[in-house]
Amino acid sequence: MNWIDWLVMLATLIGIAAYGIWRTRHIRSSETHMRGSDDLNWMVIGFNIMATQASAVTFLSLPGQAYEDGMRFVQFYFGLPLAMIFLSIFVIPYYYKLKIYTAYEYLEKRFGVNTRVFTALLFLIQRGFSTGLSFFAPSIVMSQLLGWSLNFTILFIAGLILAYTYVGGYKAVSYTQTLQFSVIWLGLFMAAGIVFFQLPSDVHFSDAFSIAGKMGKVNLVDFEFDLSNRYNFWSGIIGGAFLAISYFGTDQSQVARYLGGKSLSEGRLGLMLNAMIKVPMQFLILGVGVLVFVFYLFNQAPLHFNANNVSRLSGSAAEQYQVLETQQKVVFEQRRTAVDQMMQAMRSGDDQGTALAQAEVETLHRTELQLREDAKALIKDHVPNAATKDTDYVFISYVLKYMPIGVIGLLLAMILAAACSSGASAINALATTTVIDIYQRLYKPEASDRHYLRMSKFFVAAWCLISLAFAFSAQLFDNLIQAVNIIGSIFYGVILGVFLAAFFQPKVKGQAVFIAAILTQIIVIVVYVLSEYKIDLNLFGWVIPVRVAYLWLNLIGCLLVMGIAGLLQGIFPEKDKVIVE
Repeated sequence: MNWIDWLVMLATLIGIAAYGIWRTRHIRSSETHMRGSDDLNWMVIGFNIMATQASAVTFLSLPGQAYEDGMRFVQFYFGLPLAMIFLSIFVIPYYYKLKIYTAYEYLEKRFGVNTRVFTALLFLIQRGFSTGLSFFAPSIVMSQLLGWSLNFTILFIAGLILAYTYVGGYKAVSYTQTLQFSVIWLGLFMAAGIVFFQLPSDVHFSDAFSIAGKMGKVNLVDFEFDLSNRYNFWSGIIGGAFLAISYFGTDQSQVARYLGGKSLSEGRLGLMLNAMIKVPMQFLILGVGVLVFVFYLFNQAPLHFNANNVSRLSGSAAEQYQVLETQQKVVFEQRRTAVDQMMQAMRSGDDQGTALAQAEVETLHRTELQLREDAKALIKDHVPNAATKDTDYVFISYVLKYMPIGVIGLLLAMILAAACSSGASAINALATTTVIDIYQRLYKPEASDRHYLRMSKFFVAAWCLISLAFAFSAQLFDNLIQAVNIIGSIFYGVILGVFLAAFFQPKVKGQAVFIAAILTQIIVIVVYVLSEYKIDLNLFGWVIPVRVAYLWLNLIGCLLVMGIAGLLQGIFPEKDKVIVE
């Protein structure tokens, strides 16, 4: 990595952090630190919403996911525009009318303190874990780049995030996210353009995606209804919509973004901006991964993308790896010839020739995939505790090897800016929820504003430490983007069910929904475990195979909470007044 790349990366990251600290150096109230000043316009709100969601995991995992599995992951976001419309009509007006700090304050007015605290705790658990993953993802980049230990690198990234979040809280997050999102878009467009222009000169844009389509990488929409399939149109439009409603409507890291708007209209417009841009943004990121795949059809890819794993091989294991690399080179040369033949046949309209060449390319590609699996097995046998899944290293490996000087620094800054953006907003939300929904509500309801400001900063630091603990366990997951969404799906459905019961089930009271939420959370966790580990449920002698893709857990959790709460209301006929403002 050239010194120019270092300069670009560090100047971008440190400059943004310093700007956030400088702009918020005079904050002296707990309200401003936790909630802001209600002065954001719709464009800033929209950018902050997208910057909060677009973590470093997005830019590390999604291109690798597309490289390995194609673009079908984009279906995950099909339900997002519907979710934004739903929230704008039914949810945001409640929040603005009540002038609340956190989304969970409303639940106490509706169901009582137990439900408020329980849902706040569910948010704290899942968001703390997800934030740990957002620390871990960019640490992959830095540890590979700098040769540092992964744990030390995680601490380095967390320290960068902590610096301005501790000082400026919500306002610092808002100021820096606009700049970070600009860096993200600049880096994204540059990456897409440069990957394309590094393809052979006779390979046009249509050629690239035609080849990718022949290789099964442009699998955008799958209309087959299959509960066990993680990514199809129905899981995206239904399960993805429920996840998005819960995430943007009940997750404090997102709710806080539009609660800081000047008015209800500004908050709604910010959400709709997200609805219009988010799907094309994810399409572009996945498209970069597909272009990297096509690039490696014409240029030999690493046998294993995690260079750290390879460097730890020695002796006979290193020699065996070299043998596999030699075999891969032979396969690559044969496949390159077959790809050229397929392109010529496609351009001449020779369908039979295209089909024959395509079959040859696919056969050789499967051979290369087997060599990659053999390399992973070799690493697993000879490198202690090595994580052999290398999907998250595909994009960064390409960047470090093929991108021009200066652009490498910008793309690394893009990834780290995304980490800082999502991590800072999450830490601020975790601290705010802890202070408002737990500490102030249960322990110190009448303390001074200065005291709450100190506690807000204290919990910013505390949640950084907790998220670090989660980050150190992130190596247990094969794919980080899936890990984040799985964690969200396990908890978000239950949280959303509680909120929808509050909005749309006026006869349901606190005790019923509280018990329903606890029971449902247990059921959702059991269903996920049975599905993930392919364990059959034995119910009074009946063997039931439970195979549910994780996106459906959002719908299951939501409907179970509302259904069980409605049934329990008949058992617990509370007479307290329902508060719906």
